[in-house]
Amino acid sequence: MEHESIEDSPPRRSRVQLQEWVQEFVDLGHPIASRIRVAEQEDADGRDTGLVVVELIHGGGWVSLEPRGYDDPVWQAALTGGDDDVMLSPYALAGLAADLVVAGNLCAYLQWKSLEWDRASGRHMAGGAKDASG
Repeated sequence: MEHESIEDSPPRRSRVQLQEWVQEFVDLGHPIASRIRVAEQEDADGRDTGLVVVELIHGGGWVSLEPRGYDDPVWQAALTGGDDDVMLSPYALAGLAADLVVAGNLCAYLQWKSLEWDRASGRHMAGGAKDASG
């Protein structure tokens, strides 16, 4: 694989792995009104990379969450809405703000899980044994 294709490739967090992390986040008891799903996404070589999507129930649109680059543990969010302006009541606006807080908390959680996973993956040796420092 050429260096350029690696840089343009999403990080290697599988859809299954992301689903587990999202479920852990939900199981922590966060009040979630939005729908959270892990969409199918593949890199240029057809490898599963996953993409976390928070569908906003207040105001429409969604927030997609993903690492910012190849094997980068730092995550970023993209807020996507419709083409039209949306008029919201004060209550719907507060609901949208709550949806965005959940998306932000989930993004931070996924970044933390990525950092934790990266640190742990360096402590494993062949055959599943851990080195003396782990």
